[in-house]
Amino acid sequence: MKVAITSTGNTPESKLDSRFGRCSYFVIYDTDTKEMEFVINPNKEANEGAGPASVKLIASYKVEKAISGEFGFKIKSLMNEINIQMIIIQEEKTIKEIVDMLKN
Repeated sequence: MKVAITSTGNTPESKLDSRFGRCSYFVIYDTDTKEMEFVINPNKEANEGAGPASVKLIASYKVEKAISGEFGFKIKSLMNEINIQMIIIQEEKTIKEIVDMLKN
């Protein structure tokens, strides 16, 4: 299964980004192969529509779950429509810590 994690940077030591649509990177983590891919979020600086465009981006990677600090109202309905489960983590964690949680 593939999981999208919002990230402030492009290393496992980077922090979870609290913003979904305007995060710096998406980490696409494959729970089967244990591979991590860091994808720059081209929507970070968008004037409008960053959230929906980010949903399309992660959907193109066939993710089943998304992890972020928060999801906007528009995002929730879009994610529900395409069956991507949203997981909110509000404490400050690194990407590595989140991946370790997914492994267990």
